Amino acid sequence: MTASTTEFGRPQADQKTVPRSRIGVPRLPVSIWLSGLVVLFFAIAAIDPSLLSTHSAFETDLLNTLSPPSVGHLLGTDDIGRDLYSRIVWGTRQSLLIGLGAMAVALFGALVLGFTAALGPKWIAGPLHRLLEILLPFPILLLALLFVALLGPSATSLLISVGIGTTAGYARLIRAQALKVRKSGYVEAALALGHSERTIFRQHIAPNAFRPLVALVTLGIGQSVVWASGLSFLGLGVAPPSPEWGALLEAGKASITVAWWLEIFPGIAIVLVALSFTQIGRYVQDRSEGNLQ
Repeated sequence: MTASTTEFGRPQADQKTVPRSRIGVPRLPVSIWLSGLVVLFFAIAAIDPSLLSTHSAFETDLLNTLSPPSVGHLLGTDDIGRDLYSRIVWGTRQSLLIGLGAMAVALFGALVLGFTAALGPKWIAGPLHRLLEILLPFPILLLALLFVALLGPSATSLLISVGIGTTAGYARLIRAQALKVRKSGYVEAALALGHSERTIFRQHIAPNAFRPLVALVTLGIGQSVVWASGLSFLGLGVAPPSPEWGALLEAGKASITVAWWLEIFPGIAIVLVALSFTQIGRYVQDRSEGNLQ
């Protein structure tokens, strides 16, 4: 939308422009600022956990086992005296890497399957589309459990399993976008001008089909962390003594009646990461769709 002109000849501000402060910085919602701070905290923890931790993640203190939260141990200790806060901080890197890795696997699979189902020969595109329709309503957790059972429990199998389990939804979105763009006027004009199919795909179809996934990638990272932690909690992911968040939940469930903090605080970390990435992803999605006033 172009800015209109007032009676004094000055351009009138567009009503859909994002509000800005006096120094030109966009006025972001409070939820986005808080989400950004949470993501920043865990990003620092993933890059250099020693900056935020107060103890070693594997240092034991048998004289201070199952100690509740205190000044010396902010989130308490586990059954062999390890500091829970430090273990959560040191486990951030592995938990986020699993989430990012799973998202990368899902995107790679979605790009291959989605574009093939949209633009490939009919004898490939047809059956592939039916396969995506079958996999889409299939529960992600059950599909991930199947691949974990085949590959064995480990961090690598965890990210591959979660990535494959979430591929169908992204692939179906890419297919729909690619079909829409292929029928657009500018693609027909490019064909009329004699551009090759490879050039049209690289310059028009691929960028426009991938654009809606930019926001969904941010959403998917938080979701992947949740799915991976759930599998670890079931004993099908990273095994203790790893401080990965799902492994912390799995290790603490035996003591939940006497040490509630072993389940509550790792769970809060997972929820905070998932909610923060979700808030940021939705904000980016609203901005890209022009829904912000």
